[in-house]
Parts: sequence; structure tokens; C-alpha cells
Amino acid sequence: MQIPASFPRFLCALFACVLIGGLPVTARAQSDAPDQIIHFTGPGGETIEGGVWLPDGASDGSPRPLVVISHGNSGWYRGHSDTAGALTEAGFVVAALTHPGDNFQDQSRGLRLTGRAPQLSALIDYMTETWIGPVEIDDARIGAFGFSAGGFTVTSIIGGVSDAGAIRAHCVAQPEVFACRLVAMFGGLDLATWRPETRDAHVKAAVIAAPAFGLSFTDESLAAITVPVQLWQAADDQILPSPWNAEPVRDRLGGTVDYHHVENAGHYDFLTPCAPEMRAAMPELCTSAPGFDRAAFKAAFNAEVVRFFREALGEP
Repeated sequence: MQIPASFPRFLCALFACVLIGGLPVTARAQSDAPDQIIHFTGPGGETIEGGVWLPDGASDGSPRPLVVISHGNSGWYRGHSDTAGALTEAGFVVAALTHPGDNFQDQSRGLRLTGRAPQLSALIDYMTETWIGPVEIDDARIGAFGFSAGGFTVTSIIGGVSDAGAIRAHCVAQPEVFACRLVAMFGGLDLATWRPETRDAHVKAAVIAAPAFGLSFTDESLAAITVPVQLWQAADDQILPSPWNAEPVRDRLGGTVDYHHVENAGHYDFLTPCAPEMRAAMPELCTSAPGFDRAAFKAAFNAEVVRFFREALGEP
């Protein structure tokens, strides 16, 4: 499928990506670089890049729980480094990947959403079976965090089965919403690559922020999910708005749901707070509602994420 020439800038303008000097602005906005850069083999045989953040005292011999991170469309593995840093401060090992074909350099597979969960599973397999680091991973205590398209990914990996037909019907009825404009720009979903069942039993708890296409997950699959879930929704999300994205997941999950509805927040308030040069380059990503303090919110958000994973997976 030929991607329109205007696609990269259009997508970046709405999904946290802009290039300055060959690097995404997010790279310069984050000081919490990973302790290790990793490369592993994905389900299609491709090499996937990622990062690993290690807790202090990681070499004390105690197996540690692992949290894996899935970024949104057009992101990369460092897109949530503030959350990764908060988790490592609490004693977790954190690993994040850059999704092949759906990142700041390459958006050629941006709508192959069901291909993302197998990539995240490949990261889990690498960390539990192949990775050699200063700490042992406790493979019975693995959590997953995902934002936006990453929220779709994590909902899938805990057992959500996505029906592409529901997305197509939604976009016929609501063609003006951002996600449906994106689908139209790509020329529609590629049903030949749609993989509805992508559950990974390794994942024992999930944090899902502003998930995409929540309406596409079947009632039966969500009802069968029993792992604890923390779900976040921005009250003023103009990218993945109510009632089609977060609410269908919230209302149909079979397990425990720790639900947070953030007043005055927009979609991008779940991203790392912007550095000055990113605010100048991409004000649409960095401008919050009047009176909304993104930095304060993210500090509280990260604390809640840490609390949730401690309770769901046990103290590191």
C-alpha cells in the first residue's frame, strides 16, 4: 500500500513525533535514558530495538518483576521514560520496544494493530529467556503498560480479541474522528494481516492509558479477562474520544478495574512533560488545558502506576 506523501507530518502532528537533527524531540525531552539498549528478533524475523531500565541494587540476587511498555502510534522505546524511571526507582525492571513499522521513522505498518502484541510478546520472551543482565527476571510477575495504540496492544496481550469489522462499522458511522481519518488515509484496514487472538499468559497485570479502538474488542473476550487492570481516560481526549475507546474496555472487563478519569486532561497529557524545545516545535502536543499542570499530573500518574503494579505483582 502506498502511503500518502503527507502522511508522516500529519501523523507526527497528532502522535508525538517530530524530527529535529535526525532525532525525535522526545529524545531530547527525556533525561531518563535506559541502562541498556537491546536488540532482539521479532515474530517476523525482524530485528527490534528496545531499552532496559534497571533498579538500584539490581545485582543483589533477588528475582525482580518485569514491566514491559508499548508506545503509541509513531513513537519509540523511550516515549514513556519518566514512567519507566518511576518503576525502576520502586524496584521493577522495565523493558520497552520500538514497534517495527509503527514508529517515528517508519509508519508503514501503522494500522497493523494486531501485529503489535506479538512483538511485545517477543520482548517478554527475550527478557525471560535470552537477556543476560545483572538481575534475574521473575517470569511469574510480569506486567504491561500501554498508551494509545499501545493501550490497544496491551488490551490484546491480556486477552482482548479485536473484531476488525467493528472498526470498519465505527468508521462508516463516525468518519470524522481522528482514528477513522487515519484508517481512511491508509486506505482501510489490512484484513489479511489482522490477528485477533494475541494473548500472552505471561502478563499478570496491565496498565492501559487512553486505549485505541476499545469498541472493537468482543464482549466475550473482555469478560474472560481476569488479570487486574488499571485504566486511564482523559476527560477531554480529542484524539480517542468518548464513548468509543476507553469506556468499552472499562465496562466489559471481567476482572478488577482500577479506573481513573482525569478531568481537564487531553490525550497527550499522558506523555512525558515537554522540554522547552519540544514546546516550541510541537505546541499541539505540549499545550494542556488552562490550569492543567501536566508535570504534576504525571508525577501523580506515575505514583499510581507504581502502586498498582506493587499491589498486583507484589513488592519488588
